[in-house]
Order: sequence, then structure tokens, then C-alpha cells
Amino acid sequence: MKQLSQILSSTEVISFSAKGDCTITGLTYDSRTVEQGNCFFAVRGTQSDGHDYIERAVEAGAAAIVCESLPEHQVEGVSYVVVPNSSQAMADIAAAYYDHPSSELHLVGVTGTNGKTTIATLLYDLYRRMGYRAGLISTVVYRIDEREIPSTHTTPDAIRLNAMLREMVDCGCDYCFMEVSSHSLVQDRVRGLKFRGAMFTNLTHDHLDYHGTYAEYIRAKKLLFDRLDKQAFALVNIDDRNGEVMVQNCKAHIARYSLRQMADYRAKVLEMLFDGMLLRIAQQEVWVSFIGRFNAYNLLCVYGAAVELGAQEGEVLQALSALRSVSGRFEPLRSKGGITAIVDYAHTPDALENVISTINEICTPAQRLFVVCGCGGDRDATKRSEMGRIASRDADVAILTSDNPRTEDPEKILDQIMQGVEPGAQALRITDRRQAIRTAVVMASAGDIVLVAGKGHEDYQIIGREKLHFDDREETGKAFEELGK
Repeated sequence: MKQLSQILSSTEVISFSAKGDCTITGLTYDSRTVEQGNCFFAVRGTQSDGHDYIERAVEAGAAAIVCESLPEHQVEGVSYVVVPNSSQAMADIAAAYYDHPSSELHLVGVTGTNGKTTIATLLYDLYRRMGYRAGLISTVVYRIDEREIPSTHTTPDAIRLNAMLREMVDCGCDYCFMEVSSHSLVQDRVRGLKFRGAMFTNLTHDHLDYHGTYAEYIRAKKLLFDRLDKQAFALVNIDDRNGEVMVQNCKAHIARYSLRQMADYRAKVLEMLFDGMLLRIAQQEVWVSFIGRFNAYNLLCVYGAAVELGAQEGEVLQALSALRSVSGRFEPLRSKGGITAIVDYAHTPDALENVISTINEICTPAQRLFVVCGCGGDRDATKRSEMGRIASRDADVAILTSDNPRTEDPEKILDQIMQGVEPGAQALRITDRRQAIRTAVVMASAGDIVLVAGKGHEDYQIIGREKLHFDDREETGKAFEELGK
């Protein structure tokens, strides 16, 4: 618990209506979770406006209301704090309420379109393997040392984020590795956090439904680097043309990584098989159980970040060789009959192209590639035809299906994907995802590859507003077993 005046000290206040100070028992922006003595934030969102729920929050026992405009009716005994921006104030106040936990950790953020989950998770695994206590905030799961918490967002809201960081500090964590989404940067969820370092992976076509333009998407990602201080490091992939853009006017120490050109951290793929690949990093050869040049970038970024944090090069390379792939990221499943299935989260054109090109690089001419993929509903529709083009162009057989249609008509989503199918390509349209996976397994023979892309670690499918259990790994395994493949 904290006094209201104490937690307001780090945020801009326009007006403060109260008879005296009050004790705050907790923070929330959801009126349904308000408890006695809480501070409620009236945040203007894309779907609803928290100002419409102030009365409900007061009735539930809120002691203080942080808002951008005062309600017509004010209840005696409740403190009303008017601020320029409720989202920004929520981040400032959350950091103060939990005693600025990010300043007590080595907090490292990773942003970019692809690779965020893999890099953050591998850094967590790496530091745990090197004997440190660490935290993880990712799309797949949140971890406070050994304790797992189900993930709800790539980057959670400022209140939950600061609360978890405080738990990490209190249980002795030295490091926290987190994904930083473009949404979270624009929505001020990471405002006020002290980052020890930040990494940039790449920037490709995604989230334009939210940001509107590619330029705005770039600007959102760049915010992470603009806010770094001189004590931090910025590590960027300069093989992506936006790598240098990210660190323009950046105050932090800048380091670069590359597979193609001179850089502070370089790697070369020497050999690649379905069981792993041989890399050369820092003039040392290291065998890793990861596949694909995109994973070489991910591992090089992990290596560079660890060295920037002060780890010894040899110790990092040794630990890298012992790491295993992240759930749902190029995850192989092999049937008794010799078919290899690969489940991957690739849901953007660039990610799908990277995964398919990696498979084709390893495949022999006798092996066929079947690709099962789709596109999510209520999301960026401009990438759908491109996904259809890549799948049909680069696979022997493309089976186009539903992903998470959400509130959109699955057939209309597929119509847009099919518009990109290459003339003469062998492409099937099967709306039911379970049947699409089963069809790919039916068509495949010993030695062939089945790529099931788009959902990766997800164990659900969202149809309408209903979240139904669905796991690509389970469904692929069932198809192998039931069909005797």
C-alpha cells in the first residue's frame, strides 16, 4: 500500500480534487476488478473509454480516480486526479507504486517483427544455464525465475508489468528479458521502465491494421531506442535496412550484428541439417540444435546481447550449444513412416518465406514440401494475398486454410489469400484447419515435409468471439497416428 501523494510524485497532474491524502491498496484500469481502496485509471482505449466506468469503479470502492476529464458527478471522499494522458499516468504511477523495480534489474527488451519470442526466451534459458535467476516476459509465457504465469499479451499492461518486475526483484532475479511490441510502445505500457539494453531483429509487413502505415510502424519500434540512456546498449541487425534507422539519435552504446557484412558481431552458417546447424561465431565453431538462417540471426543476437551484458564469450558459446528450440518455433514432429512435420508460428510474409526457404535449402530433390497456412481475422488484411503467393510459389503443394478467423468470415479471408496464388501452382482451399492438416498428411509420403504455419505454440483457435482448444502439434500427431503414417 502507498499514499496517493507518494505515487503521484512522478507524473504530471493538472488538478487534484481531494480533502486529504488517502491510502491506495492497489491499481487497476478495469472497473470489474476494483477493490476497496484501489486507484482506478480511466483509460481511453480503441474499443471503450474508461471514463464511462468511473461511477462503477467508485461504487466498487475506488479511493482515487485518475482521469483526463472530471465526471459530472463527483462523490465526496473520493480523490479525483486529472492528468493530460491517463495511459502515461498509469505507467508512471505503476512504476512508483511498485518502487521502480526495473531500476533494480538488468532489464533487456527485444523488438522487431520476427524473432522476439525466440531471442527473449533463449536469453532467459541462457542466463538460467549460466547460474543466474531471471525473468521472462514473452508471447508464449511469463516466468518469474522458475514460476510460470500464462501469457495474455506479448507485452502486458503497465500495472501488471511493474507488478511482475517487482516480484522478480523480490525473489532474487538479476535479469529480465522481455518482448516489446509496437503496440506496447505506442500505448505507453513500457513508459518509465529503465532498460539496460534493447535489441532490434527486423521489420517486415505486420500490424498495419493498427499503425496505419509502414512509417508509423517503424516510428513505434524506434521509440524503444529513443528512450535508452547512456548507460544502456542498443544491438541492431544491420542486414535489415531499418537497423540503422532504429539507432539514429540514440544515446546508448550502439553495437551491430550481421551475417552478411562487417559488424561488431558476425556469424556464418557452415552446415545445415534438419537436426541443427554448424555456425562460426567469433572465430569459433559451434553446433546448435536450431535450423535456418533466421535462427542464425536469433542466436547471434542472443550472443551479442550476452556479451554486451558482460558475459564471457567462451561461456556464452558453450551455453548456446546446449540450448533447445522454443515451443512452436520450427518445432519438428516425425512420423513412424518417415514424414517430417514442422510446426512454426510464421504468420507474416517474411517469416513464412524464411521458414520455407530454410526447408527447401535442406530438402533433396526427391522430397516434397506441403505447406498448411492461413491468415488471422480482424488483423492486417493487406498481407493475405502475399501469404498465398509465397506458399503457392515455394511449396510443392499449398493448402490454404483458417487461422484465427475471429469475427471475420473465414471464407472471405481465404478469398483474399487465394488472390495471391501463383498461376499453375498446386493449391488447395480447405477452410477447416483440422481437415487441412489431415489432408497434408494424407498426401505426404516417406521423406516428405509438412509445414504447418501460423499458430505455433498457440493451443486455441478463435472463431467468432469463442476461444476453442486447437493445437497444431496435437492435430498433426493425431493425423500421423490415425492414418498410420
